[in-house]
Amino acid sequence: MPPRLDVSTPRRGACYPPSGIPASHDPVSDAHDKAPQTDDAALRAIVQGVEAETGDRFFASLVRHLASALGVAYAFVTELSADKQRFRTLAVWGRGRFLENFEEPLAGTPCEAVLTGEMSHHPEHLCQLFPGVGLEDWGAESYCGVPLLDPDAGVTGHLAIFDDRPMRDGPRGIAIMRIFAARARAEIERLRAASALRASEERLARILQSAMDAIVTFDDALRVELFNEAAEKAFGVPAAQALGGPLERFLEADFARALESAMDAVRGGGQPYVWAPGGLAARRADGASFPVETTLSSVEVGGRRLFTLILRDVDRRRRTEEALRQLSLQNAYLQEEIKATHNVDEVVGQSRALSDVLDQVRLVAGTDSSVLLLGETGTGKELIARAVHLASVRRDRPLIKVSCAALPVGLIESELFGHEKGAFTGANERRMGRFELANGGTIFLDEIGELPLETQVKLLRVLQEREFERLGGRQTLRVDVRVIAATNRDLPAAIAEGTFRQDLYYRLNVFPVRIPPLRERREDIPLLVHWFARRFAGKIGRRVDRVPRETMDRLIAYAWPGNVRELENVIERAVILSAGSDLEVASELLPPSVVVPAAARAAAVPLAAPVGANGGDGTSDGPQDDSLEAIERGHIVAALRETGWRIDGPTGAARMLELNPSTLRSRMKKLGIRRSTGIG
Repeated sequence: MPPRLDVSTPRRGACYPPSGIPASHDPVSDAHDKAPQTDDAALRAIVQGVEAETGDRFFASLVRHLASALGVAYAFVTELSADKQRFRTLAVWGRGRFLENFEEPLAGTPCEAVLTGEMSHHPEHLCQLFPGVGLEDWGAESYCGVPLLDPDAGVTGHLAIFDDRPMRDGPRGIAIMRIFAARARAEIERLRAASALRASEERLARILQSAMDAIVTFDDALRVELFNEAAEKAFGVPAAQALGGPLERFLEADFARALESAMDAVRGGGQPYVWAPGGLAARRADGASFPVETTLSSVEVGGRRLFTLILRDVDRRRRTEEALRQLSLQNAYLQEEIKATHNVDEVVGQSRALSDVLDQVRLVAGTDSSVLLLGETGTGKELIARAVHLASVRRDRPLIKVSCAALPVGLIESELFGHEKGAFTGANERRMGRFELANGGTIFLDEIGELPLETQVKLLRVLQEREFERLGGRQTLRVDVRVIAATNRDLPAAIAEGTFRQDLYYRLNVFPVRIPPLRERREDIPLLVHWFARRFAGKIGRRVDRVPRETMDRLIAYAWPGNVRELENVIERAVILSAGSDLEVASELLPPSVVVPAAARAAAVPLAAPVGANGGDGTSDGPQDDSLEAIERGHIVAALRETGWRIDGPTGAARMLELNPSTLRSRMKKLGIRRSTGIG
């Protein structure tokens, strides 16, 4: 049980002699070699030795004077573990010196009997009675222990003495040991209560320090006694300089008068809680005044009345509310910008060229790789960028668009990376840049080829290090942004001309995607015409039911140098100008040089005519329908012809159309497509 007596090199946990009580050359050090004192003398010696001590000093003094007064070699006091299976010593005295504290299991030791709440006495042959617990190292012959009893918790520890001589005449000083066992238990409880109080005070202090509102406690004489961190920030002064000082230095005259009146009311037995929702002003340490909302409460502590002010800076609250409002508006703006810019919820088209692009989108969307979209103006690069974003894990975060060509050269860096207040003339407040707004999401840099060289350097750093500084700022900001760039310029040629950085090009060109011009996917034009016509007709409350054959032929035959954007604008104007239910595209909307295909159609058809509306089952050789269903029907028939009307298998039409065979059969049935009709 006890450690070996070699204490020449105390280890961590040793109970060192308290200050003022030397470990050697002391009258009590050789007490074991003297005759034991009478009970009264022993009690008096112990009381005098421990009456002024507390905590660790109390326990050390207790065991030292107990061993001396009772004339024994060893004495220690212990505390039981929560499960009452182990004990640890709080102080150990042996043969004239303090020994190292230790922790041991109770089982098998002479101390085990104290768990019953009774004393334990073994007058002789202790080592034989309890072999293997280390008593031989102390040369212990006899033992006496008494429990530390708590009325509620039972046994909490014990006080024990050992000697190297028998105690045949019965344990001396049992009454003395029981007296000081009770005192030791009380001291243990006091220490536990003090520890719990400290923990409670620390929790309260952390709560007060973490509060967002300024909290100031003061006495009847307006001397500050508590000043939390929020108060330090609000008043611009450290707590160390505020504590003990006058509260009046932080109050404007009206506030001081109102406070005095409220305090008088509380002293007179009025409501101990007052709220002032506004109209008062406090004063910072530099003399600046600021409006506050405040509450005043009062409590009595130790017979003293204390008051507590909880203040909130009204200006700061308004600034915070305005910032939140701006963020809310900004978020709404960004979401509306996406809708307003694209006005569609999906990419429209069935052509092989567009399908190849969408295949590339699916491949790259799940990664965080940079994407470079290449294509002519108006081909829908922004729409493809949005498709990449919506198919990625960042879909729930914002997609921020930046048109590098539309921003003035002097402001583009501020737009991308933000600026601090005073960074340049007109910078009246700090502003977040587009990269900060896109944090966690995607940023789309349109017309990247127009970016100035000096800004290209900073953009390269963002791509490489994911960090930047605001214009005029010193703080390095880190962002997690996926970059999609787009251009209609020949970037390798720009590199050769020295207007675009080669290293930036390689960073952006991780996954290039070429968007085909509309003239390379003419089969998508009817779908787009129907899409735009429906949308604009519904938008202005007009009904457009049909697209004449001649009109559709002209639209398909036109070269569309402005691509989808030009087609969208033409259809919008055509819807506005159409007098009836037929879509009319005026001659001035398309150049007169448009060549109409020789296989011109012979009649006008409904825009969304039902299948079979021409009087048959949808398979006749009569005038073709230009509705979406008719176009889908023609697309399916073309695939079936190409595959020899095979639906299933790796070479079947379902595989070509990327449809489930059962889905394809269902669509064929709905559209009235049958090989027996002779089609194909």
